[in-house]
Amino acid sequence: MSYQKRTALALATAVAGSVVLITAPQAQASVVDVNYNCQTPIGAKSAVSPIDIKAVKSGSSYKVTMSFQKGVSSSPVALGSGAMNPSAVINLGGADKGTVSVTGPANSAEIPANTPIKISDLSGSYVPKANGKVTFIAGILTIKALGTTTTCTPGNSPGPSLELDVTGASASAGGSGGPAALPKTGPLDSAIALGTLGGTVVLVGAAGVLWLPRRNQRV
Repeated sequence: MSYQKRTALALATAVAGSVVLITAPQAQASVVDVNYNCQTPIGAKSAVSPIDIKAVKSGSSYKVTMSFQKGVSSSPVALGSGAMNPSAVINLGGADKGTVSVTGPANSAEIPANTPIKISDLSGSYVPKANGKVTFIAGILTIKALGTTTTCTPGNSPGPSLELDVTGASASAGGSGGPAALPKTGPLDSAIALGTLGGTVVLVGAAGVLWLPRRNQRV
């Protein structure tokens, strides 16, 4: 293999590595025990459930899924299929503030009386309004069944179930952490702006283009 071909292959490998480093998502998830204090139609009840929160990027937003590993609350009567509808809020912290509403399907199987209610996975959409590390913390859980509403509030100030590094949020979306626009005064400035957005990929490509003509001239 010629020296020029080996150099081109090395540049292509560096570009591929750069793409992986630039696009790799940065998230840290952990299962957190949440002590839910529930106000039910027949009195107060409490239960601890480990909570797991995950986020998958979809375009400019994230699909957020909240999972309950143990049942919470209970009903004095059996709940038939489709009788229970859960929903919850996830509190945001860190670089972004607010809440994310998540909902899930009704129970597919009967829930026996006086049995912890297993909550199905709840999901919703999160649109970043700021750039930086955002935390996702389990908030209030609401259970509607047989015309009644049970509200379960975390009583142990749980920590984040997910920490997500968010980038690319638009300043027009209401966040103050959006990337500043670069002034353009000519072709050179446009090239610099593209290099900033493209990272190493554009810079390596430019280096390859500049180097090859000089190499050919020497040959």
